[in-house]
Amino acid sequence: QVRLVESGGGLVQPGGSLRHACAAGGRLVSISTMGWYGQAPGNARELVAAIAGGGRTNYTDSVKGRITISSDDAKKTVYLQMNSLKPEDTAVYYCHAYGYPYNYWGQGTQVTVSS
Repeated sequence: QVRLVESGGGLVQPGGSLRHACAAGGRLVSISTMGWYGQAPGNARELVAAIAGGGRTNYTDSVKGRITISSDDAKKTVYLQMNSLKPEDTAVYYCHAYGYPYNYWGQGTQVTVSS
């Protein structure tokens, strides 16, 4: 079993920044990839960014250049740094971990970008 506990999120003005953290606990040896998904109101949950073994990263096109995913293996924590935020970034952001054949999810944190 893997547990994911998120922190961060909140209300920010357009152009502002936020940092999320996702602390992982439990049976982590099985985990191969971690990442963040965003779910805007009325929309499906979609991948924002992911990081795999060796630090390989993947980003959806709409966030490239604005959002950075990183990990601290010693702290078993993955971070999502969000810069130059736009109103369309408003969503609930979920931490995700994948270890074949299971998907694990954090509780979700709300990000609202509004003036």
